[in-house]
Amino acid sequence: MTTVIAFILMFGLLVSVHEWGHLIFAKRAGMLAREFAIGFGPKIFSFTRNETLYTIRLLPIGGYVRVAGDDPEIIELKPGHHIGLEFNDEGKVNKIIVNNKDKHPNAHLIEVESVDLDHDLFIDGYNVGDETNVQRFAVDRKAFFIMDERETQIAPYDRQFASKTVGQRAMQLFAGPMMNFILAIIIFIIIGLVQGVPSERVIGEVQPNSPAEEAGIQPGDEIIQVEDSSVTTWQDFTSIIQASAGQEVDIIVKRNNQTESLTVIPKEVKIEDIDEEEVRIGQVGVLPAYEKSFVKTLKHGFLQTFETTKLILTNLLMLVTGQLSIEMLSGPVGIYDVTNQVVQTGFMNYLMWTAMLSINLGIINLVPLPALDGGRLLFIGIEAVRGKPIAPEKEGFVHVIGFALLMLLMIVVTWNDIQRLFL
Repeated sequence: MTTVIAFILMFGLLVSVHEWGHLIFAKRAGMLAREFAIGFGPKIFSFTRNETLYTIRLLPIGGYVRVAGDDPEIIELKPGHHIGLEFNDEGKVNKIIVNNKDKHPNAHLIEVESVDLDHDLFIDGYNVGDETNVQRFAVDRKAFFIMDERETQIAPYDRQFASKTVGQRAMQLFAGPMMNFILAIIIFIIIGLVQGVPSERVIGEVQPNSPAEEAGIQPGDEIIQVEDSSVTTWQDFTSIIQASAGQEVDIIVKRNNQTESLTVIPKEVKIEDIDEEEVRIGQVGVLPAYEKSFVKTLKHGFLQTFETTKLILTNLLMLVTGQLSIEMLSGPVGIYDVTNQVVQTGFMNYLMWTAMLSINLGIINLVPLPALDGGRLLFIGIEAVRGKPIAPEKEGFVHVIGFALLMLLMIVVTWNDIQRLFL
């Protein structure tokens, strides 16, 4: 039960932050954000606030922000349609009754002659049966369609996605992944504030009966030099040690303001690399000291996000070039299984896992594939270069095909997860 709650909270946080980025920049640009959704499929909870419908949906496989003009409109008035009109105090149409007109006895019934709800905001029509007296009805900018007793706000062109500048549209798309990176930075900073950040060169713990203890290394020693290389980061130290299994390594440490020369022989340890192949590395049995410094914690948050981003990009490139198998990918089932393992190791590791997934979500969404934020940014980039947008029908077709392929990939990955875990 703990894992279920942890997974739901983590999924909700990652998707909410991502979609919140899209929502905030859509509203800043003046777009009408119709819906902010967590999950896909049937609605299980919803409410409306400030023109936007907020929903939680059944399938936990993502989320979306539906912006006017950027989604298929299901209501289109055409000449000959019989509709009902209700008016506000200014005499403008504020409700357009598409069907079930008998439930709105006060509505003015007309047959549509012509309509413009994008620019001039009017409906021309005449009373049913009287084609000689065409009237023009001004429409309020925030009028609603009423269809099946559900309200859908109209969207004048200046509230639609396509009406905004290239920069505004690009920022609205980029904001989602950007918020995932910001979330990761914040989480890494929180972890640093709670448990401190690893020291760049100071030994914090020496394991009993380890090569380090045998060599005389002590907690508090500051590593100055390894072999002929100066040490400025913990990574400098560990990279040389890992590459020197079974070999003598000369180390210079600072202890009580004096330098000490020591020799350590790293123990050979077998581990599995990312390809699940066995590799051998050297270890000496030491852990870095942790220190609490607000400035270093801020730096640590950005540095950890950068290093994690670099690692994920490297693995993604290996996947694209065939160096990694698609079987290495994990879907919701695989992520749930790892979350279960991480939760059992403690809350800090759970936070670390959440930050890593947030970065991963940001990177994957920036991949220039159809239906992803990166794919849509690619189309906007092409528009910026050629000076005009690609036809919406062609772009929409590409995104539909891309979404179908992504769903197919999700099915394959989920099946691999199930086989790996249960078969």
